[in-house]
Amino acid sequence: MQSAYREEKQQLSQIAAEINKQKEKLKQYPKYSGDDVTEQVLESIREQNRSSLQIASKEPYFARMDFQEDSKESKAYYIGKVGVADDETQETLVVDWRAPVASMFYSFTGGEEEAYYQSPDGIVEGNIELKRNIVIRDQTLQRVVDSYVEGSEDLSGSDEYLLYRLSETKDNKLRDIVSTIQAKQNDIIRAERTTPLIIQGVAGSGKTTVALHRLAYLLYEYRETVTADRMIIFAPNRMFLDYISGVLPELGVGGIQQSTFADWVIQKLDDKVSIDDSNMQINKWFADEEERPSFEKSEGRLKGSIHFKEWIDDALQSFSESIGTPGEFVAWKGAFIPSKKITVWMNDLSVYPVGKRREMLMNRIKLWIKDEVKKIEGSHLQKEYRKVANKELNAYFKQWPKHTAFTFYKMLFQNKSEGTEKASVLPNEMVKQTQKRLREKKVSAEDLAPLLYLQFMIFGIKDEDKIQHAVIDEAQDFSPFQIALLQKVNRSQSFTILGDLAQGIHGYQGIHTWSEFRNLFKGRELYMELEQSYRSTVEIIEYANNIISRANVPVRPAIPVFRSGKSVNVHRIRDHRIPQLLETAKEMEIRGMKTIALVGRTAHECQLLFNEFEKENIEANLITVDDRSYSGGISITPIYLTKGLEFDAVILADASETCYKDNAQDAKLLYVGCTRALHELSVFYNGQLSPLIK
Repeated sequence: MQSAYREEKQQLSQIAAEINKQKEKLKQYPKYSGDDVTEQVLESIREQNRSSLQIASKEPYFARMDFQEDSKESKAYYIGKVGVADDETQETLVVDWRAPVASMFYSFTGGEEEAYYQSPDGIVEGNIELKRNIVIRDQTLQRVVDSYVEGSEDLSGSDEYLLYRLSETKDNKLRDIVSTIQAKQNDIIRAERTTPLIIQGVAGSGKTTVALHRLAYLLYEYRETVTADRMIIFAPNRMFLDYISGVLPELGVGGIQQSTFADWVIQKLDDKVSIDDSNMQINKWFADEEERPSFEKSEGRLKGSIHFKEWIDDALQSFSESIGTPGEFVAWKGAFIPSKKITVWMNDLSVYPVGKRREMLMNRIKLWIKDEVKKIEGSHLQKEYRKVANKELNAYFKQWPKHTAFTFYKMLFQNKSEGTEKASVLPNEMVKQTQKRLREKKVSAEDLAPLLYLQFMIFGIKDEDKIQHAVIDEAQDFSPFQIALLQKVNRSQSFTILGDLAQGIHGYQGIHTWSEFRNLFKGRELYMELEQSYRSTVEIIEYANNIISRANVPVRPAIPVFRSGKSVNVHRIRDHRIPQLLETAKEMEIRGMKTIALVGRTAHECQLLFNEFEKENIEANLITVDDRSYSGGISITPIYLTKGLEFDAVILADASETCYKDNAQDAKLLYVGCTRALHELSVFYNGQLSPLIK
């Protein structure tokens, strides 16, 4: 490998010199901020080049692939996060990882497998002679690993490099995986844009990172038709958005919308509403088992169902049909629009939503009034006639009530007992609670999807509300109604929906099986499973798999990458647990663990732990549901807020039978907590250990 290292060092020197030269050249151009359109376009191109060269200067490339196209000479392709070309000859020096030829680096695994890629001109076949992983940091060559050499049966290099990357410690941000994308992950990333993807992925399978890389790929592959501002990522909470915020910029992508579902809806709604969190089900769900709402009768499950959507659709249809033709309009004696003409106008407007029809018909009549008033002589008389006409207009439209999404929703619940059979979807007590909230102009989180759906159905969808691709992370906690709503604004049905039923800890609002979503796409979707877990060690995954086996989740268990580490430590609390927890955290820091999570069952328990750590002057961060950022170091967090995050080490503060009983919900919670750990897991318990843990 010494000769390979020398060869790559020389190659890096040449490419780095070209990158630095181009960066210096761009510095000669001051940033343009004037009004000249041509100069604005040129400045946009220069800014894109500055951004790409900045990424390339830190890590010009991460791989080399030698490929011999049929009947042509072999060529070495260097693959990086962005493409780089020689400034003078325009010869490609580094291939963008999203380019068609680069796909073979991820899909080709050796043996008798055929090597080919789909180019714009058709399929290109050939022979791969070498696959090489290259680690570069700040233009310094650090590592060279051959993952495939033609004629050699030794493929251990691929595993060696993957394990090397997986063994690295974490900071407070999710990282890209562009150098270690596996074949199945690559299939997801490069799947056809208009094929809705539903991905069941075990903990640590890289679901989120794969989805982010898919966004970067789609923007590259469909750059003529897709724009970043029409893409959106739905994350489970605001802190998670901060956690993943570094991945897309590292891949040279910016401008993609990122939001929680609740924030997105509230921003889109014309009605100003506030979320009533005084009786949030999340507080009940993670408290004692006796306080939990019934899974099937929870507000989220019922209001998130397609049955509930159908009830709303029926009400909208009935309302639309009840309007009929308003009849003749009389502005004043001798000035009127005959019923026949009104009928013609109504027929012209029949393709528009019911609220839009009302608005457009009223505007047509206002224009007619304006023309009629002009025929009156004298400005004083015109004013009087206009006043009379407007009064008649308001009276004319009383038979067609003006609704917003909120007022229509409020009316639905007021008239609930008079509705169709579908109205029985909600228990009376839930209806009363909803009525009370709506009177105070408050809503629950479960009301958000129905409200925005009503707005779209009553007034139509604005152009700025339409999207070209949606990533839904932790989708097992979404409802079918939420997906149906997003289908309305995503006409191409371009989705990446990903989650893990084994991590469905928000049972009051989530789904049972993926079929609840798959049925909405009527066979157009592509369902895939990611079973390989790259996050945790073998010991941690096997420990977590034993726990989740008690939940009878309809998915296969995680298969760990063979990366062995410390055994899971289980400690019985002697007298006071704080000294033991402190000692464990300190030992982990000494061993090089940069991110450590001390995980409690409830927010209240975590607050008490945080207070104790403060007394001991131990620097720690308390994670709450309102946090917008994750800062690394030692974090104290309730177990349900760890989902989606990962840490070098995890300490479960109390896994006793009083905290985690033998039921599916608690098994999922414990599974989530355990699978956050990359390298080390310590479990403490008081009294008797949870029966979920063998």
